[in-house]
Amino acid sequence: MRLIHTADWHLGRLFHGLHMTEDQSHVLEEFLALVKDSRPDAVIIAGDLYDRAVPPPDAVRLLDEVFSRLVDMNVAVGVIAGNHDSPDRLGFGSRLFSHKNLHVSSVLEKSQRPMVIHDKHGPVHIHLLPFAEPPVARAHTGDQAVRTHATAMEALVQQAWQRQPKGDRSVLVAHATVVGGKQGESERNLGALAGGDAIAAEKLGLFDYVALGHLHPRQTLGDGRIHYPGSLLPYTFGEIEDERGISLVEMDERGQVRIDSIELTPRRQIRKIRGYLQDLLKDDQGRSRDDYICAVLYDEGALLDPIGRLREVYPNVLQIERTFLDVPDPLQERVDHRKRTPLQLFEDFFHEVTGVDLTEDEHTALTEMLESMAQQEREATV
Repeated sequence: MRLIHTADWHLGRLFHGLHMTEDQSHVLEEFLALVKDSRPDAVIIAGDLYDRAVPPPDAVRLLDEVFSRLVDMNVAVGVIAGNHDSPDRLGFGSRLFSHKNLHVSSVLEKSQRPMVIHDKHGPVHIHLLPFAEPPVARAHTGDQAVRTHATAMEALVQQAWQRQPKGDRSVLVAHATVVGGKQGESERNLGALAGGDAIAAEKLGLFDYVALGHLHPRQTLGDGRIHYPGSLLPYTFGEIEDERGISLVEMDERGQVRIDSIELTPRRQIRKIRGYLQDLLKDDQGRSRDDYICAVLYDEGALLDPIGRLREVYPNVLQIERTFLDVPDPLQERVDHRKRTPLQLFEDFFHEVTGVDLTEDEHTALTEMLESMAQQEREATV
């Protein structure tokens, strides 16, 4: 049995004010080519197809195009709603789609039947478990102990397992956080993830393969059967080091899986460049100047229109950060700012922005200015 597992497309995403639809369309063309070439038995999309509940029209058109082309390939497709998706909007037309082997599970149903596909070794039951808030899961399962996302997922997983025919191979598709999973910067918390809203890996271990969405870095947890393929693209500059892509899953007759990860080639890379402004203006560091850039500048003091000057070399600079070499870690000393004088607060601010302390002359001038302001305030109240 061959499966393609993907998740967290976030169609309609804005990246520093820039619409990512063209970039998402580019990598989805590569995804569709992979489906065509590898001829899987099923494609699994584990939630967060859209970035928000009311997606922009171009995102809806893009998803419609992808679904239509998958259907034309005569491949079975299993889709669940994630926490970013609107269940009703994503599920529109799902009963009609199912006749074309496109199975969209966006809301919990009383008879949550698995999607069944066959190979020469027999059936594989794919349980499509959409994201549901705890009150919805509690009403659906009738389990009054469901109070958190973790207990909701546990109850829903147990309910899915009860529908699994004994002896047949099984796949669970869900959108959740697993204890020990690495989180990306752009995920929306499902609640107190560090506490009771992350499900333990052993609670999912009944299934031969667990195809997950929600966490954006690619990772495999538990005993190797619980897998996140990663988001379609990095969606913050903090995620550029995380691995991601499309996962090709091979399942043998016993339900044992082998997972191969396939990197997608983005239209533009998302990357950081570091250095002094003048050096960055001269050196493109051997990479495409059209990439989406965060420039980390080492310069001290004020700079005149640094983003405008950088965009003459790198037209897609989206963010500038300032850092200073050999600056102590500000977290080493925590200060109650309510107890700092205006002079001390300005000194702290100046050091944080420039990386250096006020000179003696600057300190004297600031002190005199603050004393003059205080004197004027006292005279005004007389």
